[in-house]
Amino acid sequence: MTALPIEWTLRPRQPAEKVHEAVSCILPLERTRQVRRFHQQIPAYRMSPLKGLTHLASRLGLGGIWVKDESARMHVQSFKVLGGSYAIYRVALKYLGLDGQDIPFKELTAGPLREKLEGLTFAAATDGNHGRGVAWSALQMGLNSVIYVHRLTSLARIQNIQANGARVVVVDGNYDDAVRQVNEDARREGWQVISDTSWPGYEDIPRWVMQGYTTLLSEAQEQLAAQGLTRPTHIFVQAGVGSLAASAIGYYANLFGEDRPVSVVVEPDKAACLYASATAPDGQIQTVTGDLDTIMAGLACGVPNPQAWQLLSATADVFARCPDYVAALGMRVYGVPLLGDPQVISGESGAVTLGMLMMIMARPEGRELREALGLGPDSQVLLINTEGNTSPDEFRQVVWEGSMPLPPEYKLQLLP
Repeated sequence: MTALPIEWTLRPRQPAEKVHEAVSCILPLERTRQVRRFHQQIPAYRMSPLKGLTHLASRLGLGGIWVKDESARMHVQSFKVLGGSYAIYRVALKYLGLDGQDIPFKELTAGPLREKLEGLTFAAATDGNHGRGVAWSALQMGLNSVIYVHRLTSLARIQNIQANGARVVVVDGNYDDAVRQVNEDARREGWQVISDTSWPGYEDIPRWVMQGYTTLLSEAQEQLAAQGLTRPTHIFVQAGVGSLAASAIGYYANLFGEDRPVSVVVEPDKAACLYASATAPDGQIQTVTGDLDTIMAGLACGVPNPQAWQLLSATADVFARCPDYVAALGMRVYGVPLLGDPQVISGESGAVTLGMLMMIMARPEGRELREALGLGPDSQVLLINTEGNTSPDEFRQVVWEGSMPLPPEYKLQLLP
């Protein structure tokens, strides 16, 4: 039986005081400004582009589609390096007894402070992009890293991590098994774990990772303002453990409060732990088990980040899940755009939000959600392409060979 292209649940908007409480403790506005200043000190830093898909928006009956394209971010092809680099910076300051001080990044890469960091080794579990970002960030400071991956991780992703100086350990299990294993080994070896998910007693670093992601959002807001837009009306954001989604939705809740964009959190149907949590009768965090076998490798997570869930449960409007063919649709449309629209090179996890948006706007199954979201000619939708072509073999299978095609019964019904 063919999986439904869209499954979703609508959440009631929470009171302003609950939203402020959830956001301010994790993403205070002053911290987002500090994070941006830090990233601007890294020599490889460049603002990633915001691309407008004007013609596609018209065909879908929307006012605009804006894609924050992270595919070339700091030579890592993913937004993940923003979180990893800022967390490593904060860990280094704490290790030096300088936590809370604004030490220039270059002072940590050479000279007396760098020498004092010699004993640090950073470790992480990853589906690919987070580990690559941690490895790259450690390499900039001349420090060691050890990255744990699960057994379904592609060879290309492993090689990309190794190319940034890391030792890679393959765990016989899924992503969540890799998380557990790296923590056990790190305690024994004295490594410092850089994780984008939290647990009791380990909360500062995941919060720093989430704060690191806000750089791409503050850039996007500047870029939208340059187009004459005060804010997006809607934001679709993909989720694994939920850290990026919480950062994105929380950032806009911080800026606009009750007038924040309508938000949709999108997950693969085989790893939809946030959707499961949102639909649970008791409102508690839910875990998804099994292989989590989805082409959206960066989203193949079965356990939500509790900090992210705290924020998302107070701010997100819709939680949705979809099968792999929706992400594959997004990859192909990004890669072969309508005449006049810019090309976007997007991996499986990066493209799922575009695929979901198209299903909502161009299929009868999306009508109820389309109306609930208020999507139409006045809508300005922000998407985040979270990764480029980080796994070439899988990318070619989808874009060249046409794997994961749209089922015939879900053919798109576009405007002329």
